[in-house]
Amino acid sequence: MPDSTRAHDLLESASDAVTMAKRAGADDVWAGVSRSRSVSFTYRDGTLEKVEDSTSRGLSLRLYVDGRYSSHGTTDLQPERLQAFVREAVAVTRALQPDPHREITDPELFANRPDDELERVDPAIAALDRDRREAWCKAMDELAHADERVISAECGVFSGHSESASASSNGFSGTAEGDYAGYSTQVTVREDADKRPEGSYYAVGRFLGDLPGPESIAKEALKRALDRIGSRKGPTTRTTLVVDNQSASSLLWRALGPASAAAIQQGRSFWAGKQGKQLFSKKLTVIDDPLLPRGLSSRHYDGEGISARRLPIIEKGVVKNFYVDTYYGKKAGLTPTTGSPSNRVVALGSKSLDQILKAVGDGIYVMSWMGGNSDSTTGDFSLGLRGFEIKNGKLGAPVGEMNVTGNLADLWQRLELVGNDPHPFSSLKTPTLAFADVQFSGS
Repeated sequence: MPDSTRAHDLLESASDAVTMAKRAGADDVWAGVSRSRSVSFTYRDGTLEKVEDSTSRGLSLRLYVDGRYSSHGTTDLQPERLQAFVREAVAVTRALQPDPHREITDPELFANRPDDELERVDPAIAALDRDRREAWCKAMDELAHADERVISAECGVFSGHSESASASSNGFSGTAEGDYAGYSTQVTVREDADKRPEGSYYAVGRFLGDLPGPESIAKEALKRALDRIGSRKGPTTRTTLVVDNQSASSLLWRALGPASAAAIQQGRSFWAGKQGKQLFSKKLTVIDDPLLPRGLSSRHYDGEGISARRLPIIEKGVVKNFYVDTYYGKKAGLTPTTGSPSNRVVALGSKSLDQILKAVGDGIYVMSWMGGNSDSTTGDFSLGLRGFEIKNGKLGAPVGEMNVTGNLADLWQRLELVGNDPHPFSSLKTPTLAFADVQFSGS
């Protein structure tokens, strides 16, 4: 839970800004004050290359003045200069064009705010000192160089802490606090005079105790780089696509991106008109869960103060809800749900990766995406990939320099198998996924 003294100070600053704006003539005001610190150590090839320790504090204002709206931000919270900043912001807002859809959040949406213990703060992260961070970097670096073919390795240890408070002219007040920490390693190895395969891995979470040891991150990054040796362009074919749990997060993120009132109202979403309809495979269920303990995006309320609740997005392939903020909800005629995603959790299947590979038999296994694009309006996409051939239920030769192409809605309708291995280091928790009859372009 937020530290009561610091939280009170931030909330008092936000409330003072609301009072300033009301006195300057604003009809309604939303103010947010945040304070954060981030620390990162970067170690390259046996040397501590960079240490960054940065702190920030700032105020954001959303102003509603005579039917007009604007947003503003400042890092200068000295009282006299802040008052001048607020007065000028109100004056600027009054000169804008009216927008009848811009209104402060209805206070009914503040109701029933949950008080679940989200476990967002880990005292062990605050206790991390320089010696321990350096020791982790050194240990990762040594393991990342454990093969004579390694050309270079970069290892990192990073952490952060944030605090925020928000207040509004129509009764909202709230505070939040959170920590995160993690490690990463990237390795480059020599294959021949021209080829330099790379591999990387990372772990990040709210609590240090939930993370694997930093040494395991370096070992996995080195393994991934060495596994790329001998990679060749895969064939042009239609076959089964199996996506590892980390890369599946990126693929699902592309599919969920247009699931917002903003995209729908602006004609940029292939989800438009699909609420209550079957758009994806019956194998796919996705829940937006802001109340997940230790979740990277857990919260009690969103950026507009809308109280958090578990929200089904896709249920057995049927579109159940969109991300609807108050502004685009009014424009699109949709009831507000929440304006931004939190933790998105895919309902798990029963099969492990090995069981999925065995069931598939032959196909392409993707471990990373290499650029590409997708069209949120049509769902058409083309993505470069790196991975392995699947032969007789096992991973075969490494492949790259090939693309998978198609339509996102069509691809997700082809979802056949869902793994039991959710990716733990993301707010989008996806397991291994297998899609039938997918088009690949290669040699």
